[in-house]
Amino acid sequence: AEGNFTSLKLRVGRDRLAEDLAAVDAVRRAVGDNVNLMCDFNQGQNLGDALVRCHALDDQGLYWFEEPIPYDEITGYAQLTRELATPVQLGENFYGPRALYEAIEAKAGDYVMPDLMRIGGVTGWLRSAAIAGASGVPMSTHLYPEVSAHLMRVTETAHWLEWQDWCNPILTQPYTLENGHLLVPDRPGTGINWNEDAVSQYLMEA
Repeated sequence: AEGNFTSLKLRVGRDRLAEDLAAVDAVRRAVGDNVNLMCDFNQGQNLGDALVRCHALDDQGLYWFEEPIPYDEITGYAQLTRELATPVQLGENFYGPRALYEAIEAKAGDYVMPDLMRIGGVTGWLRSAAIAGASGVPMSTHLYPEVSAHLMRVTETAHWLEWQDWCNPILTQPYTLENGHLLVPDRPGTGINWNEDAVSQYLMEA
């Protein structure tokens, strides 16, 4: 929120439901009502537990529930999507566009967010974006913002860019943010140039 971000992601799925409710309440009080809270379970629940947990959190004004159950339990995702008022997000563990297509066809989520590497690189992303676009399903990114940001600019149903600044310390021209938005470079290709001196600081002998 200090960087003028309008959305934050919160890990949930703690040992007890009360702990998740307390975490959501603490973050909400800290950032206020104008920041979207996205909750990520990281596939940590079985369907029964997810139904209980998500229903209990469903009135908290959350932006989405991300991967409440294992990514390939498509029937379970479809049930969660039907029953919950909070949108369901999935897709970072899909390998290839067909998996994304099958999830959308099964109405297994309200949103999708492929991982650029797992979905098949740039080609896999563009094919998946065409599927999401034809289906009217909002599509966000998972990791690799240095490349994903470029692809979001040609994604019809582009939704949210997941931002991590992990690469910035080893780039000659680090990515910058302005009012919570990433400024996409217009340099050729990905626009990335490695700072070799910075990279050398992290080298390890095999």
